[in-house]
Amino acid sequence: MLGHRALAALSGLTLCACAVVGTAASAQTGLLFRGADLALGEKLMAEHQCTACHTRRVGGNGSAIYRPQGKVNTAGLLRGMVDYCSTELNMGLFPEEVTAVAAVLDRDHYRFETPKSTKGDPRAEPKARP
Repeated sequence: MLGHRALAALSGLTLCACAVVGTAASAQTGLLFRGADLALGEKLMAEHQCTACHTRRVGGNGSAIYRPQGKVNTAGLLRGMVDYCSTELNMGLFPEEVTAVAAVLDRDHYRFETPKSTKGDPRAEPKARP
C-alpha cells in the first residue's frame, strides 16, 4: 500500500501527464472542443454531481475552484484537469465524455475557445484545395 506522500507524488505526476497530453491535443486540433457534445457534458456533470463535489472542496457555490491560482490557463489544461478528476474519482469517462465536460466548463467559466473576431486574420481564412 502506498503512503500518503507517495500517493500525493503520484497524483501530481498524473496531473502533469494529463496537462501535457491535453496541451498537445489542443495544439494538434486547433479548437479542442469543436464538435463536443455539450448536452452530454451537462448530463455527465449532473450525473456525477461535479458542482456538489466542488462545493464540498472549496465552499460557497463551488465556483471558486475554477482558475485556482492560474493553474488552468489553456483549453488543453482544462481538459487534462477534467481527465484527472475522472481518474481520481474513478468515474470511467471515455475521452469524448471528458471533452464534453471540459467544453461545458469552457463555455460556462473559462471561455478559452470563445470565438473571437478573425476578420482579416489569414490563419482563420479557409485554405484553398489544390
